[in-house]
Amino acid sequence: MIRRSRNRTARALGAAPAAPAGGARLRGRGCGFSAFITSLCLCTPMQAETPPFAVPSGQKVVLQEVLLDETPGALWARFRFLAPAIARDGGTVGYGQAGLDMDHLCAALALDYLKQHGLSPARVVISLSDRAVDFGAQAPEATQFFETYRPEGGLCIWEEF
Repeated sequence: MIRRSRNRTARALGAAPAAPAGGARLRGRGCGFSAFITSLCLCTPMQAETPPFAVPSGQKVVLQEVLLDETPGALWARFRFLAPAIARDGGTVGYGQAGLDMDHLCAALALDYLKQHGLSPARVVISLSDRAVDFGAQAPEATQFFETYRPEGGLCIWEEF
């Protein structure tokens, strides 16, 4: 079972199997990201007030949480950011600019995080959302962008879906 601390990090409440007997069950729909969370822990807690990160578009993005997920059959590190400027209504940043922001966040933040914590995931997912949405929850009113990367040789190699 996973609980959220007041700092918005995923924490394990005990040893749990990577997937229930018979495999994990999918709930809802959407880009393959609505699977049940099987991540066990985050190596270090985030600060309660995380400062915004500088990105190429100039929008303010704040790290919401980092999830370690084994549901896809290998370890994936998911870096979830709040980015209100991508909102459909009143947003100032489109997908083209946000794509460059996600590339930057993978290279400048995610790779360093993985190195600091000795993690070697098969994939890194960078997601931007205009509002806080629980992982795997359906939120049709939210604007969300996702990109997947393969960390290799100190680089983030974009992985097309």
